[in-house]
Amino acid sequence: MSLARNVNRALAVTTGLQVRRAPRAAKGSPQATPGKKSTAARQPAAYRCPPAEELPTERLLRRPVFIISSIRSGSTLLRMMLGAHPRLHAPHELHIGRLEVTCANWFSERAMSALGLRRGDLEHLLWDRVLHRELTRSGKDFVVEKTPANVYMYRRLKDCWPDARFVFLLRHPASTARSWHETDPVKRPLDTAVTDVLRYLTAVEEARGADPDQFTVRYEDITDDPEREMRRLCAHLELDYAPEMLNYGSRSSAELVRGLGDWRENIRTGTVQPGRALPGADEVPERLRPICAAWGYPS
Repeated sequence: MSLARNVNRALAVTTGLQVRRAPRAAKGSPQATPGKKSTAARQPAAYRCPPAEELPTERLLRRPVFIISSIRSGSTLLRMMLGAHPRLHAPHELHIGRLEVTCANWFSERAMSALGLRRGDLEHLLWDRVLHRELTRSGKDFVVEKTPANVYMYRRLKDCWPDARFVFLLRHPASTARSWHETDPVKRPLDTAVTDVLRYLTAVEEARGADPDQFTVRYEDITDDPEREMRRLCAHLELDYAPEMLNYGSRSSAELVRGLGDWRENIRTGTVQPGRALPGADEVPERLRPICAAWGYPS
């Protein structure tokens, strides 16, 4: 029996609580992992959004930064640059949305209910603790989280941390699809890659529309003039600009692992590499033309 199973058995016996990874969403649902078979998703967890006056007791983490983007849009580059700032800690993708807390028996369910804690509230406490642990270990002031799947839980992140700050990262949709295709050309033909990224792109646009204070950066602008964009981003986050953000340091393959962000050669160099040329109008798949137009890219 695995250590995790032994731990959960002990938790269930003594407290009735279990912590586990959430099951994958059903194929075709927003949170389904592209190309992966998955089980049916559970019902959304009920939770309450703590008011500002309760935040000091409800949350350990304050003012976290979330990068909201599609897969293959430059989010790993952006997190590496932000993580080089002396006040920002930007760990690898944490996938906190795939962690669940479950009341395993009637006693624990009733006990948590008496505390005013529903399943979603318990999950928020777990997520908060995980991110706060990482931040505390770093010795820095603010955490940056960039898991692309966060775009599907934008509203919940905003409710979990009402003081959170969101940075929307855009990249030309056709370049995004092409990059996703190139990670595995045999398994993922271009048309399949377009289908995969279009779900993310649509979710990014919906989240942007729901954020009255949206702050947007573009991958092409970062690769074209990284200092200008980092100065602009630091000003938005109310931080002094740090020149070391432009040279975040080379990384080994052990530090950049597939499945937790970009792992390929360009990102390992430690500096911003030139971006690919924007695709011509004849290179933009028809299904991506509306989102290109919405984001101001030629299509």
